[in-house]
Amino acid sequence: MDAAAADVPPVLIVGAGPTGLAAAMSLARARIPVRLVDKAMVPNPYSRAIGIQARTLELLEQHRLIEPFLELGHRARIANLFSNGTRLAQLDFDPLHTRYPYLLFLDQSVTERLLTEHLATLGVTIERGVELTMFTQGSASIQATLRRADGHTETMRPSYLIAADGAHSAIRHRLGLSFTGKTFEQTFLLADLHAETDWPDDEFHIFASGEGLMALFPMGHGRHRLIADHAIEPAAAEPPATPVVLGEPPLIQVPPPSLAQCKALIARRVRQRVDVSELAWSSYFHLNSRMVDRLRVGRIFLVGDAAHVHSPAGAQGMNTGIQEAFNLGWKLARVLKGAAPDRLLDTYHLERHPIERDVLRQTGFIMQMAEADHGPLKLLRERVMPVLAALGPLRDAARQTISELSIQYRHSPLTQERVLDGGPRAGERAPDALVHVVDGPLGRAPGVGCLFDLHDPAFFSLFLLLPPLPVDGTPLDPAAKHEPPPDAELERVAAEVERMLPGAVRIWRITDTTGDGGPPLSESYGRTRPSFYLVRPDGYISTRGRIGSDLSGLLRHCEAWFTVGGEIPEQTAL
Repeated sequence: MDAAAADVPPVLIVGAGPTGLAAAMSLARARIPVRLVDKAMVPNPYSRAIGIQARTLELLEQHRLIEPFLELGHRARIANLFSNGTRLAQLDFDPLHTRYPYLLFLDQSVTERLLTEHLATLGVTIERGVELTMFTQGSASIQATLRRADGHTETMRPSYLIAADGAHSAIRHRLGLSFTGKTFEQTFLLADLHAETDWPDDEFHIFASGEGLMALFPMGHGRHRLIADHAIEPAAAEPPATPVVLGEPPLIQVPPPSLAQCKALIARRVRQRVDVSELAWSSYFHLNSRMVDRLRVGRIFLVGDAAHVHSPAGAQGMNTGIQEAFNLGWKLARVLKGAAPDRLLDTYHLERHPIERDVLRQTGFIMQMAEADHGPLKLLRERVMPVLAALGPLRDAARQTISELSIQYRHSPLTQERVLDGGPRAGERAPDALVHVVDGPLGRAPGVGCLFDLHDPAFFSLFLLLPPLPVDGTPLDPAAKHEPPPDAELERVAAEVERMLPGAVRIWRITDTTGDGGPPLSESYGRTRPSFYLVRPDGYISTRGRIGSDLSGLLRHCEAWFTVGGEIPEQTAL
């Protein structure tokens, strides 16, 4: 279904999980026509991915979609790691510099419902019972054959194809892409159940022992998610059932774990009180750690589980897929509107593939260390980790990594860095801040607000940071480095940026203020005034600099990457 009136063939998205939904949302918000199909007649009712990290929550906020997630989700602020009954480490998320210093637990089925409802407001509905059966691609378009559940077939020519069709991606198989990695030997158990414990409800717990690994995640109101390896093997003679699959091997056709099996497993591995009842759902599955070697094949892009699968350690998988979708969406929109060169699409692989590789390495290592029952990895877990966990810088790094706030594109060709006095560097996420709006687009009146409220993910945002407004003749921030604002130069550059990115950029003149509602602008963006930050639609800083000496570099950067016909600067050539 068309999302808007853009006069281009629609983008075909196959797979209506969280990643496919996020891709459709990013494109629809930019007024690009979308068709979102899924061969399943109804959404999967069972909970698979449950953890939403702080960075994903920030992006949902910028898409004006955060409130229902916060209302329905359960917040966990502390992680605990136990080994053989002894707590080795505790990590609290409160020190994170974000509005969301926690891990939000929410059933994936609810996440999908909320994204689907939001998509409907953008004019996009999921076409269920529709399967992509054949596709070929040329230089200018793709020919795709869709088959509905009633057997009716349709041929369409989408502009691009996004493969969000999961770990068993038929699109990936048809493209002949390798899915290299390994399959974990163990069988894993997954269960949603009711449990009464003596622990605070905002903490989750991971247990390592010689017998295996287990984790309990609070879902609110006594509900918990149980994950364990080396699970009790089911009786082979019982009738088969279809479990959840997190990976590439065939489904394990066995009966799901019983309440009695879950109780026995917890009793052996947890040495605190856990009273279990009311098993809602359970399954066995195998884990994989695999990824493709390229994310783009012509006019086809792979996202989410179609591109990578790995251990659920750290709750990274669904978040990685959603953020990939947001990374790709704005680039496709820019190219489809005829406003940027095709090479912009190559940066999707350049930026996201290294992040996927790091996620596989980190989650694989965590699994190996947590499962070790002898040797150097066990020594590392039980003797070295408690010492490292007590070190402040390492704890901060762990928080930043798990929350995905540390994800950055500093080495991307889309990044141009200039040294300023503090603040986030080009390529890093644009953090929130409390600001005073001096002037803004669409007739925005001056006033106090948060930077996240100003950024719209359908547009670039150019933030011009001006010296603080004087209070009784005294600057608001005496420590700030002040330079007279070059008003004529400001007006010229603003006009040039708007000319280069017509209808695609919103320019905000902001300055420091005091009050509640967010960190001060100087704390989040440093003290150099006047300065500028160009924020990409996906919330990352493309370039920054001083107003005056660095403005010509801003214009050259925009011309090279975000307009048609610009030449790639030599230092950022692909």
